[in-house]
Amino acid sequence: MHLQNKEICVIGLGYVGLPLAVEFGKIFKTIGLDIDQQRINELNNQFDRTLEVDAEGLKSASKLRFTVDPDDIRQASIFIITVPTPVDQFNNPDLTPVRKATETVAHNLKSGDIVIYESTVYPGVTEDYCVPILEKISGLTFNQDFFCGYSPERINPGDKHHTLTKIRKVTSGSTPEIAEEVNKLYGSIITAGTFKASSIKVAESAKVIENAQRDINIAFVNELAKIFNLLKIDTSEVLEAAGTKWNFLPFKPGLVGGHCIGVDPFYLAQKAKEVGYHPEIILAGRRLNDSMGPYVASQFIKLLIQSERKIKGQDVLVLGITFKENCPDIRNSRVIDIIRELESYEMNVHVYDPWADKKEVQQEYGITLIDHLEKIEKYQGIVAAVGHDQLLDLQIPSGENGPIVYDVKGIFPREKMYARL
Repeated sequence: MHLQNKEICVIGLGYVGLPLAVEFGKIFKTIGLDIDQQRINELNNQFDRTLEVDAEGLKSASKLRFTVDPDDIRQASIFIITVPTPVDQFNNPDLTPVRKATETVAHNLKSGDIVIYESTVYPGVTEDYCVPILEKISGLTFNQDFFCGYSPERINPGDKHHTLTKIRKVTSGSTPEIAEEVNKLYGSIITAGTFKASSIKVAESAKVIENAQRDINIAFVNELAKIFNLLKIDTSEVLEAAGTKWNFLPFKPGLVGGHCIGVDPFYLAQKAKEVGYHPEIILAGRRLNDSMGPYVASQFIKLLIQSERKIKGQDVLVLGITFKENCPDIRNSRVIDIIRELESYEMNVHVYDPWADKKEVQQEYGITLIDHLEKIEKYQGIVAAVGHDQLLDLQIPSGENGPIVYDVKGIFPREKMYARL
């Protein structure tokens, strides 16, 4: 494969696309396209707001350049689409970003080009939804003039150990020859190795079930947490004891949000419904996990009442609003469910998060983050919702007048808290 004279274009420079563009940009001529001019300006100044790539990493990609102009990607021969795949307000898959990225590529498609998708989709999206768009706009014929591949992203935001090159990559192509070429392409940057799937649909399916499986397993332990709470048994202690068996899976209860686990199962469910099957376990897991925010808030309110604390008009503190620890990503964070539920009791909810961007939180949720943790004793209660490292050593006043603490993530020692999930 003679890639040295070809140019790779990565479309969508978020948590998935940027690390990919950087790794390719160390070896091959690469261009990164994004619709956000501010994002491009920041990257040109060696700053990544997602904190996935540091300044040195960006500088090391000497063959990488960034643009917002679709006309700049005309010379590319390999297009890799890494845009988000969200759900709408009714939890139906929203393929708008994928469609728009596909249209952009189609206007620049040439004979011999390869279009690779990394965005999470349900089986069939690449060939049944995207290919017709590529053919119609470009006037080219699939698997004759141009080709496609699918290689599901496996980025874990905030994880500095399981980074792009250290996670085995599934690859696929629309013909056996293209599958081999796509596999070699990723093999040039993925040190953990690759796995060539037998078809694009198999690769698409593998991706969507990875997060559905995690969703269902977390739903199981969340249900256990509700049961053991009624039995007045510490769920963490039960899981610790059960975890001594070699094949017990180490899942913990908690909020399930983000742009993957809390979204991807709906993509599989949608496709299942299209072929006449109504998924039961998948959607039951989704419903249970989506119920955890209001459940946490109700348990917290009960603690306040049992401690004879006032509710209406009182100040409470929520620690964390990102969807997971040590990561600035606030997309689909289920912490907002806790906040909205507490607000429904007319409590004054203050939110502190050292990782989240204040402007982004204000735009997304209409919440003004507090800058510093001062006078913690003024709060009637504290909900520790996200386990950021900066919060682990937080000094919380104890005693009868100290805040009531509900620890969702189990980040505080037992003596510091009243209850945990």
